[in-house]
Amino acid sequence: MQLQEEIIRLFPEHLRFKWKYAAGTGNELQEIRLRAQRPIMVYLRSGEWYLEESGRLTKDEEAARCLPKEELGQILKHICRYSLYAYEEEMSKGYISADGGFRVGIAGEVILNPDGSVKNVRYISSLNIRIAHEIKGAAAAVMPWLYEEGKLQNTLIISPPGCGKTTLLRDAIRLISDGNELARGRTVGLVDERSEIAGCFQGIPGNDVGRRTDVLDGCPKAEGMMMLLRSMAPEVVAVDELGSEADVHALEQVLKCGCSVMATIHGACWEEACRKRFLKPLFESRTFGRFLILEKRDGNFWVEQVRNGTGEILTGHLPC
Repeated sequence: MQLQEEIIRLFPEHLRFKWKYAAGTGNELQEIRLRAQRPIMVYLRSGEWYLEESGRLTKDEEAARCLPKEELGQILKHICRYSLYAYEEEMSKGYISADGGFRVGIAGEVILNPDGSVKNVRYISSLNIRIAHEIKGAAAAVMPWLYEEGKLQNTLIISPPGCGKTTLLRDAIRLISDGNELARGRTVGLVDERSEIAGCFQGIPGNDVGRRTDVLDGCPKAEGMMMLLRSMAPEVVAVDELGSEADVHALEQVLKCGCSVMATIHGACWEEACRKRFLKPLFESRTFGRFLILEKRDGNFWVEQVRNGTGEILTGHLPC
């Protein structure tokens, strides 16, 4: 019920009746795609649906409701609390962090700074509301594989988009922070660049990431890892979606300070991750003691493989 109410609150009050049915799908709901003057599309675990004028979901494109441009603008202003200017910096990164831990991607006409960097996005024509799902216990099955003789192994989660890596990472952080049957609770420093893991709103986590977790929200990963080392003395550092040589260099500095690392990357399989050039130093030095390879099958998410630091498969097909 709480998730349903949080989803409905994303929309202006006079439009909420149109979203009660979609919001009621709860944990099945993955994304809501809003495009000006085009059909409204809703993505559940079961696949792609259209929104009818009545608010019901349908597979029939002919019955789909097209979103008026004015209505998209109303939804955008409501999400931004009727102050687009206050969200200008976030919008320059292509998304907005909304109350409830939701991330709203945006697309439209880009305005550039003199140096070629993005200043802002105007004439916004598309919104992608990604529904944040906090699933406590998602990491329970994999936790015994993340420890060796009581010591947390540096872990890299490899996953295609939409296979639950952020959900898995979030719950693993919670269990590491609070402590579990394998080890005491440890201080965790989380760099949440896209506000997806902790779901912070005005600096306060909306999701349970553990009582010993400190969050740097909206901070680039490389800079954030260095800031945490200087200011918070974490025992474990967690980041989502490594993607550059700068990220890898910062991670290497974290390891030199004796911290453990939990990280994720996009990748379809183990072999693809091995081919990523920017990760080569980490693979050559056997930085990671555990690799979790995720897969989506029949609408469910699985840890298809758990590998050790040399790439040997330890187990597989664990639910998450």
